[in-house]
Amino acid sequence: MSEQDFKHAAAELARFKLALAASGDAVFDWDLTTGRIAWSDAVCAMLGVTSTDTIGTASGFLDLVAVEDEAQRAQALARQLGQQDAQPFDCEYRLRRADGLSLRVRERATAVRDGAGRPIRLVGTLSRIAAREQREARLEWLSSYDELTGHLNRPRLREAVEHAIAYSRRYDRPSAYLLVAIDNLGLLNNAYGYDAADAVIVQVGQRLEQTLRSSDVIGRVAGNQFGVVLSQCGETEMALAAEKLLTAVRQSLIETPRGPISVTLSAGGVVLPASAMSAQEAMGRANEALVAAKRQGRDCFQAYKALHGLATLQDNMMAMGERVVTALKSDRLCLAFQPMVDARDDRPVVHEALLRLAEPSGLLVPAGVFMPAVEALGLIRRVDRRVLELITQEFEADPAVQLAVNISGLTVTDPSWLRGLRAAVLANPGMAQRLVVEITETAIMRDLDESVRFVGAIKELGVRVALDDFGAGNTSFRHLKALSVDLVKIDGSFVRDLARNADNQLFIRALVELATGFGAQVVAECVESAADAEAVKRFGVHFLQGWHYGRPQVERRWSTVRSLLRAS
Repeated sequence: MSEQDFKHAAAELARFKLALAASGDAVFDWDLTTGRIAWSDAVCAMLGVTSTDTIGTASGFLDLVAVEDEAQRAQALARQLGQQDAQPFDCEYRLRRADGLSLRVRERATAVRDGAGRPIRLVGTLSRIAAREQREARLEWLSSYDELTGHLNRPRLREAVEHAIAYSRRYDRPSAYLLVAIDNLGLLNNAYGYDAADAVIVQVGQRLEQTLRSSDVIGRVAGNQFGVVLSQCGETEMALAAEKLLTAVRQSLIETPRGPISVTLSAGGVVLPASAMSAQEAMGRANEALVAAKRQGRDCFQAYKALHGLATLQDNMMAMGERVVTALKSDRLCLAFQPMVDARDDRPVVHEALLRLAEPSGLLVPAGVFMPAVEALGLIRRVDRRVLELITQEFEADPAVQLAVNISGLTVTDPSWLRGLRAAVLANPGMAQRLVVEITETAIMRDLDESVRFVGAIKELGVRVALDDFGAGNTSFRHLKALSVDLVKIDGSFVRDLARNADNQLFIRALVELATGFGAQVVAECVESAADAEAVKRFGVHFLQGWHYGRPQVERRWSTVRSLLRAS
């Protein structure tokens, strides 16, 4: 090198150091064979350390990485080192400074490889991210990734499935979609706590990703479920891949804050595009296969079997789901109203608002026809929020009407619905005293403790609560005391043909006496004739509802308003 070249290089180096110092970025050179990391001086000011001794090794630096961000950094690093043609390593995560404060950084690096293509060094920079940039980056990241595991979220995974289907159709090479579920995660959660359950979810996701090929895609689609897209994979290969995933989790215990836990998985899969022509079909049919695997005893894999009857049922459900989504967008979900009458004089005191889907032809579809599809396709919370909006509109239009509305079991655990109810009550004085929220017995039994808290929160607003379909499931009389509901609605199966059924008579008599003792009143549902009405009245029920007093109608026919609750 000539003296002129040397001076030019020195000047370039000086300018580089000045620019680097101005940026505040730290440069590192990580020796992958020894684990040693050489840092530039800027890292000390960034991390609040006096020397680089504590971060001079890979393990020492990893100790500073936020626990919840370790997985995503490890995944990004594995992709960089595992593929020679990979893009430069680029990852954002949080570090813990020496003073205990949290710092969000961006790490960018390129691998240096030996003659055989093996990575031997990683050279790059560590940059501090400003608070505003942190918020923007966080929001952008959350739009694509699951916060707990760092894997793709459900919308992005759906896009990956669509891409796999398009690729398979274009190049005539099959792919597959697996839906993998952690067995009995709810029991683990109850037994060991949320921290242990979260640790299981994270580590299961890590094991799955480590077992997959670099060309495969993984995402988290639900609390205990992961979706996996397998490229260039036929039915035989799909079964082998599923068994590898199940074995990867089954073969060793998972470490949690509560100690090691044994975990198993169940999986369902579908070949693309042979058994599904869209992401919605693929995800639905993989779920159907997963249900079959669970029925076989869990800890196993089941491929989707396109049996004619099941396929037709699934297709009908998908079609119904699309009809509901379209109705939501075009404001064609509406309410029909059925009176609940006072047993003393058969005069209406409240009207139950029942959901209907209005077809463009004018046909009104009862909720019982489309609600199974709504629940199966995960639309129930969206529908319940729309019902709350419709109910609120009725109260705004008529300051005297009293209405009852039934909500799903999932909404009992949906804080956003409760916030919406609270906002509606605050915006409409008097609404709380004129509203009854009905919760089904089945919903109560899914989580009794959560249901008790939910009922308490509603009653604090001044809203009355009814326990619907009592007797249809496993709720015991002792649950009535824990729930402190205002009304108990007897399931219609106990009311029909009551005059000739001694067992039902005994049940109703006992229920009326017990409910009254707890301060609740009893409603007889499905009263379809004068004989049914007279029979239940003899046992002291307080209110009656059924076709004998009026079928559900969209017309508002209430004319007089009376107090819902009265002295027994």
